[in-house]
Amino acid sequence: MYDKEKWLRAADFHGHQCPGLAIGYKAVEAALAKRPTGAAQDEEIVCVTENDTCAADAVQALMGCTFGKGNLVYRPLGKMAFSFYFRESGERLRVCFKDENSQNLDRAAYIDYLLNAPVESLFTFSTPEAPCPERARHFASVACSQCGEKAREDKIRLKDGKPYCLACFDEYDR
Repeated sequence: MYDKEKWLRAADFHGHQCPGLAIGYKAVEAALAKRPTGAAQDEEIVCVTENDTCAADAVQALMGCTFGKGNLVYRPLGKMAFSFYFRESGERLRVCFKDENSQNLDRAAYIDYLLNAPVESLFTFSTPEAPCPERARHFASVACSQCGEKAREDKIRLKDGKPYCLACFDEYDR
């Protein structure tokens, strides 16, 4: 049986209840079953999400992994998969959704199915090949020569010795 209070907290953060959020909720449940812990206060838990779907909101709401803290990293691979890293213990877990039971279910029934199904029936589990991402860095800001807006120095490009933000830089892709 799923924790309704946690589910409602995730739904409140996300704005509504949907199958994608339920998948993320269960991915968090799977990670916490491996390493019972509270939400990350800083970067002690890191999640690499391979998608930018509703599911990532459950990770933010329930695990404390956020883009702002630097412990939620987006790798745009288009897979409904999450790699969880627990810095203190060195443990890591990749959780990948396997959509095998969604046929012939309406939205409400599918959400109910997802929330109540055992995580083993919803996901495949493996050890991520990639090591834990480094801790978030702080970068100086540099003003763009064209628009004047500041951008992180690691996102600045040089042209004729002048700094340009990515929006103003004319990328050479040949």
